[in-house]
This record gives sequence, structure tokens and C-alpha cells, in this order.
Amino acid sequence: MSVSPLQPRSFVLASKSASRRAMLDALGLAYESIPANVDERALEAEMEGAPAEEIAQALAVAKAADVARTHGDAIVLGSDSLVEVEGRRFDKPSSREDAASHLRFFSGKTIQLHSAAALMRGEQVLWVGHDRAALSVRELSEEFIAAYLDAEWPEVGYCVGVFRIEALGPHLFETIRGDQFTVLGMPLLQVLEALREEGVVAR
Repeated sequence: MSVSPLQPRSFVLASKSASRRAMLDALGLAYESIPANVDERALEAEMEGAPAEEIAQALAVAKAADVARTHGDAIVLGSDSLVEVEGRRFDKPSSREDAASHLRFFSGKTIQLHSAAALMRGEQVLWVGHDRAALSVRELSEEFIAAYLDAEWPEVGYCVGVFRIEALGPHLFETIRGDQFTVLGMPLLQVLEALREEGVVAR
């Protein structure tokens, strides 16, 4: 794997997420992508009642830790996103019917999207970050929801919030307030600064 002068060292991404890999690829960063094996629902249950941003950060750390424990001195990046609407947290939909149910609930409301990331080396947490975006969903008709899922299912089944902002997702929203990378699923500018601090990316 070639490493550019802007990146003296490669790192490990504890994810196979297409959107997170696309962000890193667009920057020309060298990394290895290894999915973490974390029981997200169990961790969320343990943290029931905690703020969404704390849960997102804990999940990001857990994913990084799972991969870091078998990768020696490598820097490992974990990331996670959570959706909250009117105080209720939503996970990825379990079926097309579940996705439609989520979209009906989101209709006319504002999605709070929490994106977190963490860097680890071995058992050491090097950095944890978080950002939030607010996405105002327009009123969605049943006809729109059906047509949208006809076009986007099953891909959006892997997406918290039932949307891919880089695909047909913008059709859902009236306004989006927040960083574009956070909406894509990772607070990328914070991640880059953390990688610079660790000497992975050149200053």
C-alpha cells in the first residue's frame, strides 16, 4: 500500500462502511478496512438513558477497541452514527416495512444525527470526537415513501436514518444544518486533526 507525502503512516478503519471509505478515499488516504465485531444493541441497552452523543462515542470507541486489540501498534479509527427524533433513538431498519415505519415517524420532524469517531492504539484511547447535524424532514406521503424505497431499498437498510445523502436522500429534507461529513457519517475534519496529532497525516 503506497503512502503519500501527506500521510507518513497508514492506519486501520474499523468499518466496511461505503460512505466512510469514500470520504477517506477522496482524500487519498492509505488505510486498511476491517469491520469491527461489536454488539451495538447490547451496548446501547447498557447505556439506556445516556445522551445520544455519549452512546455514539462509546460505540465508536468499542469498534476501534475491537480491531485495535489484534493490530499491535497500529492506529485504529472507529466511527458510529446515531439518529434521534423527538427523544427517540432509531437504529438501522430491520426490514423494508421497518424502514417505511421509520420514515412515517420522521415525516415533518427534525432528525438529530450524532456522528462520533475515536482513535485507539492497542488498549489506549488516543482521541474521541463528536458532531451533530439537524435534518428537517418534509411531510412525506405514502406514495413518496413507497417510491423512495422502491428505488433505495435494500441499500438504505444499512443506513441509520434510512437515507444516503449522496444518493436519493436529499428528497427527504427541507433543510440540513451541519457539516456535510457529519451527515455522511463521520466528523471528518476532527478526525483529520486527530490523525495529524498522532503523526499519521502530515501537518
